[in-house]
Amino acid sequence: MFHTFIRSYKNFPSFLIALFVFGSCNLQQEKSPPNILFIMADDHTSQAWGIYNGVLDEYVKNNGIKYLADNGTVLNNMFCTNSICVPSRASILTGQYSHLNGVYTLSDNLNPDSLNVAKILKKNGYQTALVGKWHLKKEPSGFDFYKVLPGQGKYNNPVFKTKENWEDGYKGGKQEPGFSADVIGDSSIEWLKKRKSKKPFFLMTHFKATHEPFDYPERHNEFLKNTFIQEPESLYDFLPSNSGRSFSGQQLEILTNRWLNFSKKENYDSDVKYPGMPFSVDGLSKKQIRSVSYQKFVKDFLRCAASIDDNLEKIISYLKKTNLIENTIIIYTSDQGYFLGEHGFFDKRMMYEESSRMPFVISYPRSIPKSKRIDDLILNIDIPSLILDYAGISSPNSFQGKSFKNAIESKPYQSREFIYYRYWEHSPVRPAHLGIRSNKRKLIYFYGEGLDKKNTSTEKTAKAWEFYDLEKDPFELKNEFNNPLYKDEIISLREELVKIKNSTKDQETIVPEITEI
Repeated sequence: MFHTFIRSYKNFPSFLIALFVFGSCNLQQEKSPPNILFIMADDHTSQAWGIYNGVLDEYVKNNGIKYLADNGTVLNNMFCTNSICVPSRASILTGQYSHLNGVYTLSDNLNPDSLNVAKILKKNGYQTALVGKWHLKKEPSGFDFYKVLPGQGKYNNPVFKTKENWEDGYKGGKQEPGFSADVIGDSSIEWLKKRKSKKPFFLMTHFKATHEPFDYPERHNEFLKNTFIQEPESLYDFLPSNSGRSFSGQQLEILTNRWLNFSKKENYDSDVKYPGMPFSVDGLSKKQIRSVSYQKFVKDFLRCAASIDDNLEKIISYLKKTNLIENTIIIYTSDQGYFLGEHGFFDKRMMYEESSRMPFVISYPRSIPKSKRIDDLILNIDIPSLILDYAGISSPNSFQGKSFKNAIESKPYQSREFIYYRYWEHSPVRPAHLGIRSNKRKLIYFYGEGLDKKNTSTEKTAKAWEFYDLEKDPFELKNEFNNPLYKDEIISLREELVKIKNSTKDQETIVPEITEI
C-alpha cells in the first residue's frame, strides 16, 4: 500500500515523503515488543551497591550499576518473600509464595511443569535464554537455550550444563576456563549475537557472585587493599544481645572459623576456595577478632561484586554498540539481601532489613524515567507480572504478585499497605518465622519448628515475637515488643498478619493471640 502511495505521488515533495517514511518506521518500532534482559546476582545486597546511602557507598565499584540508576528507576523497598536462594528464585519465576510453588528450602526443586514467566514469553513469540546460576535442580523449562552452573557452581574454571549434556543433580556439563562472572557475561553476549534478530528476546543472566566464598579475579587483588572499611553501627552486637532479639543468628565468627579451618589445609585446591588465605587471629581480643574478620569479609565481598559490575559494563556496552539499548528493558537485582556485619551477622534468611530487602534497578529509555526512585512496597513475586506487563501480556491467575509498571512510570498505582514474609528452613540459630511489614512498622513471629520440611532441624525453639519501629529505628537495633507504648499498634499489626497470611493461602502454623505485653 505504501509503495502504491509513492508511485502515485512522484512529484510529492521529497521531504514530506521522508517524514512519512520516518513516522511509519517510528510507529512500527514503538509497537514492537521490548527486549527484556533480566540480570540477577546472588546475595549482592543493597549495602554493597553504592547507591542506597549506606556506610559502604564510598568503597564500591559500581560503574555499571550507576549507569542503570542514572538512566532508570531504583526501587527502595523491594523485598523477597523468603530470604534464601532457591525459594526466592522460584518465586521470581512463578510469581508465587513458597507455600504455593512448593519450593520452601534449599533442598527443594522447581518442578519443570510449573508455569513460569519464561514459558509465557516463549509462547508469545519471545526467544528465551538462561545463562549462569540456576540452582533449582531440575532441568530448566521455558528456555530455548540454557547454559547453567550445576548447583552453586565454581568461581574459577566453572562447569556449565546445556541441553546437550544435561543430567539431573550435579552430574554432566563442560568446564570452561576463566572466572565465573566473566564467562557468564561473555556467554550472555555470545547468545545475543547468535539470536534471531527479528524476534524479541528474554535473557536471564544470573551471576554466581557474590555468594560465599566471595572469590574474585586477580585483577581485583589490590582493590581496597590498604583501606579501612567503615563499620556498621551494630557490628559489635555480641550475645547476649542488647537488641532484645530472640535468636543467636549466623554470627561473623562462624565465617572466621571457616577461614581458620581452611587455612590449616595443606593445599587450597577445592570447589570452595576462600581467597586471601592463610588467615590468622592469633593474639587478638574478641572485639579485635570481629573487627579483622569484618574487614576481610567485606573487602572480599566488594572485590567479588566488582567482577559483576565489570560485566554489567560489558553487556551495556554491547547493547549500545548494536543499537539494542533503546528497545531493551534492563533489570538488575539480587535474589535477596545479605548481612555484611550488621547485628554481627553474615548470611541472610532473616526478615531483618539487610537480609530481606532486594536491591533493584530498571532501565528502559522508551518509557521509564531516569534518575528516579520509588518507595512503594514491592515483592519479588511482583517481578514476573511486571515483565509480562511490559511485554503486553496478561499475567495468569496463578501469579500472586502484581505489576508495578504504573508506579515506575508515575501513573496511578495502588501500593501495598503490608508485605508478608515467611522463612521455612528452621534451625536453632535461625528459627523459622513469619512476619508483616508496613512502611513504618514490622512484626515478626518466630514459631521455631521445621514442620517436616526438607533440610530443617527437628529441634524446636522457644516461640517469640519481635516488633520494630522502622521510623525511629531503621536499623532494627531494639526489639520493642514489650514496650507498652506500642501495645495497640502491635495488636493491630498482629490482626493484619493473620489477614494477609490467609489471603496468600498460607494455611500452615497458627498465629497465636497476643494476650499481654
